[in-house]
Parts: sequence; C-alpha cells; structure tokens
Amino acid sequence: MANIGIDLGTTHSLVAVVLNGKARCLLDDDERTLLPSAVRYNEDGDPISIGYPALEAAGQAGGTTFTSVKRFMGRSASEVAEEAKLFHYDLIEEDQKAVRFKVGQREITPIEVSSFILRLLHSRAEECLFGRPGGAVITVPAYFDDAQRQSTRDAAKLAGVDVLRLLNEPTAAALAYGLNEGHDGQRVAVFDLGGGTFDISVLELNDGIFQVLSTAGDTHLGGDDFDHALAGVLLQQAGIVEADGTTYRAAIRAAEAAKRSLTDTETTTLSVELNGTAVEADIDRTSFENLIRPIVQRTSHACLQALSDAGLQTSDIDEVVLVGGSTRVPLVRQHVEELFGRPPHCGLDPDKVVALGAAMQADILTGNSDLAEDMLLLDVIPLSLGLEMMGGVVERLIPRCSTIPASASQHFTTHMDNQTAVDIHVMQGERELVKDCRSLGRFRLTGIPPQPAGTPRIKVEFMVDADGILRVSAEDTATGNKTEIDVQPSYGLSEDEIEDMLEDAIDNAETDIDERLLIDARIEAEQIANQVKKAIDQDGALLEGDEKAQFEMLLNELAGAMTGTDRHQISTISKKIDEVTAPFAQRRIERDLELAIQGKSAADVAEELGVTQ
Repeated sequence: MANIGIDLGTTHSLVAVVLNGKARCLLDDDERTLLPSAVRYNEDGDPISIGYPALEAAGQAGGTTFTSVKRFMGRSASEVAEEAKLFHYDLIEEDQKAVRFKVGQREITPIEVSSFILRLLHSRAEECLFGRPGGAVITVPAYFDDAQRQSTRDAAKLAGVDVLRLLNEPTAAALAYGLNEGHDGQRVAVFDLGGGTFDISVLELNDGIFQVLSTAGDTHLGGDDFDHALAGVLLQQAGIVEADGTTYRAAIRAAEAAKRSLTDTETTTLSVELNGTAVEADIDRTSFENLIRPIVQRTSHACLQALSDAGLQTSDIDEVVLVGGSTRVPLVRQHVEELFGRPPHCGLDPDKVVALGAAMQADILTGNSDLAEDMLLLDVIPLSLGLEMMGGVVERLIPRCSTIPASASQHFTTHMDNQTAVDIHVMQGERELVKDCRSLGRFRLTGIPPQPAGTPRIKVEFMVDADGILRVSAEDTATGNKTEIDVQPSYGLSEDEIEDMLEDAIDNAETDIDERLLIDARIEAEQIANQVKKAIDQDGALLEGDEKAQFEMLLNELAGAMTGTDRHQISTISKKIDEVTAPFAQRRIERDLELAIQGKSAADVAEELGVTQ
C-alpha cells in the first residue's frame, strides 16, 4: 500500500506518489495533474462540482464557487473580514470562531471546502494505484501557524484521509530539489509564491541532511493579489463602481487569464462579459508590472528577515529555487534576481515540485524507501511560542526557527497567597505584549495546595511534534498533579463539530453518492462530446456517409440529457456515442500510423515499436 503526497494549494492542488523509486504526479482522466482548488455550491448550499467544472462556472449566477479558501483556513472572522469582501463571499461575522460563509440556508467553512478537494485527490490516487492508498503527507506553508495547521488536519479527517505528517512546502520543494540536483554543502533559498501565500526558507543541504535554518513569509500574499489588482482596473474601465459577486468573479477569471498570457507575451486583451455587456481592454506587460510591483516588493522584507535569522547575507546563498505558480510572472523572477544577485534556479516545475517532495517524504515514512537511510529532514517552527505572564506580557518558551520536533520547559509560581489554581494562556508571535500576539488556547491547572505566593513550583512544558502541532502540559511538582492539552484555538472546529459533520456525511451518504454519480456522468459526457467535436473539426475528411449528421444528432441528445438528472440516460447516450464513433476513431488511428511509417523501412518501424525481428 503506497503512501501519497498532497499539495493542498490556494489555486491548484496535486497528488503524487513514488513508484519504482521515482516521484510522479498522478493524472486525472484528462491527463491533467493540476486540480483547481475550487468547489461550487448551489443556491441551497449543496456542493455540486469540484475542480475544473466548479472553476468554469465561477462567473455564473445560481450558485457560489469558492476559490482560494486556503487564505481563510484557521482564521477568525475578524481577521479575514476585508479579504472576504475582495472575494465577495458572504461572511458570517462571529469573532473568535472559525470563518463561516453563508450560502442559502447553510454555513460553509473553509475546512469543509478543503475536505472536498482532498477527497477528490485521494480518489484520484485510489484509481491510479488500483486500490486505497496508505497515509498522506500534506504540505502547508511554512508560515502557517498552529491554527492553520490544525485546520488542515481537520479537513483531511473530514475527507477520510489519514495524515502521516504535515510538511512545510519549502522543505518539500528542497527535498525534491536536493534529490534531483544533489548539491551537498550548499545553502539554498526556497522562494515560494503561490496563489495566496508567500514563504521564504533558507536551507542547508549536507550529506542527506536538509536543515531549515530559517523561515519567514506572509500567509496573505500571492498571485490572487495580482488578479485582484488587474480585475480592479478592468472594472474601472468598464465603469463599474460596485460589482456584485458574479460580476467580480467574472472579472477575476479574465484577470487570471490575462496574467497567464502576459507571462509569455508582451500584450494581451482582456475579454469578459460584465453586467451583461461585453468588455474588452488591452493591457501590456509593462502596465501589468507597474500595477503589481508594490505587491511583488512586499516579498523583500520576509526574504531579508529569513536571511537575518539565519545569520547570512544574500551573497552566502548558493542557489535560489522558485516554487509556486506565481513565480512564473517575469517581474517576480526579475525581483528575485535583483534581491539575491543571481538568477533563480528554474529547472523544476514550480507547480509540481512541492507535491513531488511530499511524495518522497511519504515514501520515506513507509520505512521501506531506499531514501530513508540517506536522508534527514530538520524543519523549524515559524513563530515563537510562549505564555501570558502578569501584566499582559509574553514569556517565550520556544523561539521561532527552533528545529522541530522541539520541546522546552520552565518553572513558574503563584502570585497570590493560598492560590489553588493557575490559568495557562498559550501565545504565538514575536511581539512582547499579549494583545499583539495570537492566542492559541487556554486551560487551568487545579489542585494546588494553599501556600504563600511564590512557594509552589509549576512546571510548564511545550512539545511541538513533527507536524508543527503543539501540546502543552502544566504540573505541580509537589503533588504531581498534571493537566495537558493539544492546543486547538477557540475559533477552530471542535471535535464535536467534526464528528457532527462526519455523521452528517454518513447520514446523507446514499444521496451524496447519487449526486456524485450524476456529476461524474455529466463530466464524462462532456469529455466525450468535446473529443468527438474536436475529432470532427480536425479530421472531417475521414467521415463517411451520413456519419456527421448521426454524430451531431447524438451529441444534441446528450446535451439535452445533461440538463436533466437521469444519470443512466446520460451514460447510455455516452456509451452509444462511443460505439457509433469507434469506426471513425479507428480510421484516424490507421491514418496516423500510415503517416508515421511513410519513408521508413520495416526494420526502422520494428525498432520504433520495440519489436524484435
């Protein structure tokens, strides 16, 4: 049973596995590795499509397509209020609770949305591997805090995915990079700019040891911000002051397409229908770069911070590795080169490298990998962990950039005579005052014998596991009385909420399966229809008799069936199209073979086909 690696991304997600000693990304039925991190809900709040179908319907009325939910994972409503407005999501404003969006009569969490994406990737792996995979290594941004990591675990649990480990994305990338390139003794900066997050990690590669020296970043900075900036320009040119959700999402899709186009061309045209009016706007790369330059420059602070934490200068970096689809933007690569004084390493596919590294780590965790004996990962904690002390100050127990797993303990005492309990308030952050740091959780140690203030000795211990998840314990050393918790922020999903969602999934399993089968039938039908139409357009000359009319009649029947809810009808017509078009497909294959062997000897053809004469 093979373990898998999953890159749960802001814009796209992937799943990978190690087969025969080589990591590879798994394909969907259309031979695509990327799965858009998008889930569409209808007006009643029911999920109806995932991935490409959801993304294609993002600008349409009659539902809500959630994208970029990774930006909302593990956050409270107050933390993301402004960001939710950018996406035109209907945010339920309840502070100190997990982000929830309103769709119809339902409340949707980013955890739930992410679980659908994880479930589909897990199903892809099951199909490709001809059986249920083992556990999964899921990647997270290095700068994800405890709440965001726990939310990722919750999403996996909801999806039925067994999480072996959470792995920092830059570390995963370095793992793939190091194995492929073998640069021992070098210091590598991994510059990871995705759709919604930015990380910079400095690593040292030595004798199979991947040691993270430092990490920094911004969990609210990425290619999405480029899209929002460009969409704003498009709406302005269209004279739209306040766009509704449907209009704005259409503008975002047009902006994203233009961004991708400007990666390879100097000019492009944004074409989109906004408020029922067709809008076109020409934009060149220079104008686009001027628009996004302030966003790109925001990465500099984190880069310099990571170097400072590692005690290094830019000149000490031997290689800069680019990760994340947003690093394809020419201005980003130019900025990295100017900042580090050397061209970045572009030999790896920035979209795939994180998933490949995750698969390698998953393979190592099987215990059977040849890599296990030769490799050691030493990752770090992104943000300091500590306790609230008297006066609202923070006492740090584990500083940022400490290697994980990590632990630290410290003795404290009471501040009042005859005090029989102490409150433990766990904090995360780099500021000195509680009000400027992030609260991770609270618990109480009771049963302390009444004594004068300052007499009891209370041992508080912090333990961070390989996933970066924190456990805190407090013990009265005199009595041995001890309390401990797995820190879970108050705005995360509770165990009861997770159980309720799982029970709801079980209760509605039959209905859900029917809906999923209908969706699958529609997707398969759409693929068949597109393939037939493409074949007719390309090789119409190979059609015989009334084949074209017959094909078009069946395609029209299929289009009508796809608007209904009878999946058996859709499947029946799809199979009939497959059968009827088989002779046409065979003629295309034979034509291609004839073209391939023209001018070649029998020996040459046999060699190409791998046939021994």
